[in-house]
Formats: sequence, structure tokens, C-alpha cells
Amino acid sequence: MALQYFYPGKRLIGVLLGVFLFSLLAFFLLIINWPQGNPYALIKVQIPKRSNVADVSRILKEKNIITNERAFNIAVWTLGHEKKLPAGSYTLHTARSNYQIIDQLVHGVPNLKQITVFEGWTINKIAAELERVLGTDANDFLELCEDRSLLKKWNINHDSFEGFLFPDTYYFLENEDPRIILSLMVTQYHKCMTDSLRDRAQVLGMNEIEVITLASIIEGEALYDKERPIIAGVYHNRLHKGMKLQADPTIQYIIDDGPRRLFKKDLMIESPYNTYLNKGLPPGPINNPGKKSILAALFPLKNDYLFFVARGDGYHTFTKTEQEHNQAKRKFKKMRKRTHKEQKISKANS
Repeated sequence: MALQYFYPGKRLIGVLLGVFLFSLLAFFLLIINWPQGNPYALIKVQIPKRSNVADVSRILKEKNIITNERAFNIAVWTLGHEKKLPAGSYTLHTARSNYQIIDQLVHGVPNLKQITVFEGWTINKIAAELERVLGTDANDFLELCEDRSLLKKWNINHDSFEGFLFPDTYYFLENEDPRIILSLMVTQYHKCMTDSLRDRAQVLGMNEIEVITLASIIEGEALYDKERPIIAGVYHNRLHKGMKLQADPTIQYIIDDGPRRLFKKDLMIESPYNTYLNKGLPPGPINNPGKKSILAALFPLKNDYLFFVARGDGYHTFTKTEQEHNQAKRKFKKMRKRTHKEQKISKANS
């Protein structure tokens, strides 16, 4: 009996080839879109000159931008960019997958807008600025600032992110997702509030909310950095003695038309944030303080002062007794009255 050989038909060969090509395509698509777990909404990367693909992947791995170097390297070669990763400084924006990271390294991130959050801004002020500069809906941002699931995710034991949006200069796309904005600002806060600073808070017998609350009051009071630790010392002294803080920034926080000159009626507003009526710290931060105010709250300058009043030039007069404090207030009122009179005369003569 003659041997019979089986030769697959052209149709079968075509099917097998199609399966092979489909599998190959699926593999490359998987590699190209491989999620690398980049936790940063925005991060800067410096690529030195003469860096090859392996060098770039190592740098990205060290900065925790990628977790799988091999998948990244294959994706670079698959996309044909092995010779198109130029040296320089890059800002990666929500680059989670191989494709997003490679694309931004090759082509850059377009149309980033700068926004500066200043020390002492409230979440309302930040929301308004985001809407003005980026077109991000202010109400959407404010809703996120009270999202309990997000507060829990970021280990913020408070009812809003007031106090935990770190003042800094940021770069975002126009109409940026509010979640990305929020996450980056809170990430910057956590970079500032290190474990060593939390340990310091425990030494003072304070929790993190109390520290940031005190820091926000200091931020509202101090114009010059050299005064922050002194003001912090005054507030620590008053807290230890069980005195009311009588902090004007807490009143500015609860009035609708502030900041402005305060009147006696303002000091009688019923609110847990009114430190003229209630002892101790208010229930939470009244703005978003910067690092220097946070450090002042944690490392106050030891002094015997219990009072301070503005001098009119951005600085304050610090006193130990109520009598000295009242004298300083009268002096400031006379100076303000004289300045106001001089301004009226100057205006009339101009």
C-alpha cells in the first residue's frame, strides 16, 4: 500500500496564518497599551544625553513611573521610537500606559497652563482660579473637595480638603479633570507633611488636623516669615492656658464679604469657627497653609507673649499682658487715623 501524504489546503494555511497574525497583533497591542501603574498626575523626568532605550526605562523605573521595563522596551521598538527618545527635561501628564508615556516623551505635552495656588487661599478661591485659568468647573471641584470616599482614600480625617491642597505652582491642561487637579495638590501636601513632622505633632499632643488648623490661622495672620514662629508661640501659649485664641482670620473665614476690616458685631457671629466665642482651635483649617506656617505650628518660638496687634506695616507688636496689648491697640488706632487723614488731604490736593 502506497504511503499517502496529507497536504493542508490553501484555505487551512490561510486560517492558520490569520490566527498567527491576529495573535501577533493582539500581543503588540497589549504591549503598547500595557498599564505601567504610574501614580503621578504630573511628574518631571530628566533624560541625559546619549541615553538609549534601556537607560530611559531604567530612569523611569527608578522614578516609579513604570513597573515593567521589558514591556516598555518592547513597546518602544514596536512603535519604532528606539531612536526618537531625545535627551531633555520632560513633564509627563497622566501617562499611565506604555503608549501614553512613549508618546509624551517623543512629542511632549501640548498646551499646559500654569496656575499658582498661593499660601492662605481657601478651596473656594482655588476653585474660582481653576475656573478662570483652566475652565474647570468650580462647583465640580468644590463637590470633590467634600467627597468622603476621596477623603478616605487620601487619609484625610476631616469633612473637606480645606487645608490639604498644597500651595504651589502647577501645570494642567485646559478643562483639566478636577480629580487630577485635586490628586496632585493633595500629593504635594503629603510630600510636605512627612512622618517626622507627624511624629513632632504627637510630641506636642496634637493630631494632624489640629496642626494644619493652627497653621492655617498662622498663615492668615503672618505676612513675614520671621514672625510665623512668634505668632505660633503666642497661640500655643493661649491654648495651654485655656484662653480663647481670638484670631481674626477665623472671623474672616465665616463672613461672606471678607476679607475686610472687622467690626464688633462680626465677633459675635455664632459659629464653631468663631475663636472669639469658643475656646480652643476651630473644627478645621480655614485656608490652605504653606510649609513655613506648618513648620511654625510644629516648632513655635518659645516666648511669654499672649497678645499681638498689627502695626500697620505688615509686622505686629507682641505683648505679655492685656494692659500692654490695649496700649498697643490704641497706638495702632492713632496711627491708622493719622494715615487716613493724610491720605484724605493728599487726595484733596491732587
